[in-house]
Amino acid sequence: MTSTGIIAVSSVGAYWDKNWGRSVWFWHTHGSCLLRFRRLLLLQTIAFLAVIPVCHAQNPIPEMDRVAHDYVQRKQFTGVLLVARDQKILFEKAYGAANREWSIPNFVTTKFRIASLTTQFTAASIFLLQDRGKLNVNDPIKMYLPDAPPAWDRITIYNLLTHTSGIPNSYDGISSWRQSKTPEQLVTAFRDDPLDFPPGETRKYSNAGYYLLGFLIEKISGQAYGEFVRENIFKPLAMNDSGYVSNSAIISNRASGYHLTASGIENAKFYDESLLFSAGGLYSTAEDLLHWEQSLFGGKLLSAASLKQMITPFKHDFACGLVVSQIDDHSVIEHSGDMDGFTSDLVYFPEDKLTVIVLNNLGGETKSIASKVAAAAHGEKVILPSEHHEISLPPEQLAQFTGTYRDIIPGYDAVITLEAGHLAAQIADGEKHILFPESSSTFFDQGSEAQFKFLLDENREPTILLYIQSGHKMQATKE
Repeated sequence: MTSTGIIAVSSVGAYWDKNWGRSVWFWHTHGSCLLRFRRLLLLQTIAFLAVIPVCHAQNPIPEMDRVAHDYVQRKQFTGVLLVARDQKILFEKAYGAANREWSIPNFVTTKFRIASLTTQFTAASIFLLQDRGKLNVNDPIKMYLPDAPPAWDRITIYNLLTHTSGIPNSYDGISSWRQSKTPEQLVTAFRDDPLDFPPGETRKYSNAGYYLLGFLIEKISGQAYGEFVRENIFKPLAMNDSGYVSNSAIISNRASGYHLTASGIENAKFYDESLLFSAGGLYSTAEDLLHWEQSLFGGKLLSAASLKQMITPFKHDFACGLVVSQIDDHSVIEHSGDMDGFTSDLVYFPEDKLTVIVLNNLGGETKSIASKVAAAAHGEKVILPSEHHEISLPPEQLAQFTGTYRDIIPGYDAVITLEAGHLAAQIADGEKHILFPESSSTFFDQGSEAQFKFLLDENREPTILLYIQSGHKMQATKE
């Protein structure tokens, strides 16, 4: 049971007793700070409250916890949430189980697979090699792979970093996630595939491109990918709880992965670590990722020129292993990770040096959690999915919104149809999502938590679709 008291303190942050799993949070409220801690005797609590007045100023910390608990209750989140501003942790808390079969809870020290968050470490490794004169990111990859197919002649390392190479997001040659592949076998499986587009023309996420970057790191450095990252990033930055995933090694405090099915929560499928490689093969903790963020943007790893190049978007919002965009009108540098059993999001707001980290071992949504927690940290109103209210609209009013809306995401259209009395939205070739009206022109998708706003012209006809997902706003024009 948690007890709460008020005490004057001078530090702001979150602290964790790693031996006993106890948490202590500090934050300012009109000159005082609230100290929240576990295992405090009831008599001590009463003594505090008897002599010190309670402050009633609104605080973002309970709102962050409310967001996390909402996702926990809806079986979409178990893991760790960390929020920091500059060098101070504002909030850090673990939720749910690291291992359900043994009823072992998650702690803030729990290690999670971070899936595609791996790509920013791969990108940083490439820029480290550039800083050491081993390569230039504008080099054509044929300089290092002379036997590459003719289709790759114009592809540069920078194209691979920014997902603008045209190499398909391919898993060719992987017939089972239990099999083992060498980096060379991974690359061989897609090397003869036709490109999706000419290099540099547009952007499309490609795990295969990041496989190829990992292969280049090994070829140029003479080290295995996991060894290179450990020796050149994790050790120098004292990221002692991070590493390359191994299915055979004993990794202390490792979380098991789960997913939610119609039958309930089940174990996630098995992945051989060699198939994740440089596109998704790392694990870490929330505090290590915070240290990574602070070190990267604090100039402790890369030269100023390389860091600027790494975080500058090239086509649309893709930089190098990072996405540079807006969340609720705040500039943000972020990336998420998603694999069966584990999802993650690492978000950095450079204007106020705010970092939000969500690590999840239930395979649910993390970007929505991160955007809502960030809104709370910015003092903005947070609306949870349960707080959206459906209204009723007649079929003829719904029908006016049907049609194709071009380039909702660069290269992808949104198709709106009317099905069984509800609008349905399909983006690209993804599944259809049922939309529920909140107003005469605003709809909400309970599954993805996306909001669809239709903008009307002077004739009250829809011409623009505004698609809002996890704080990101995308616009499309009706065909």
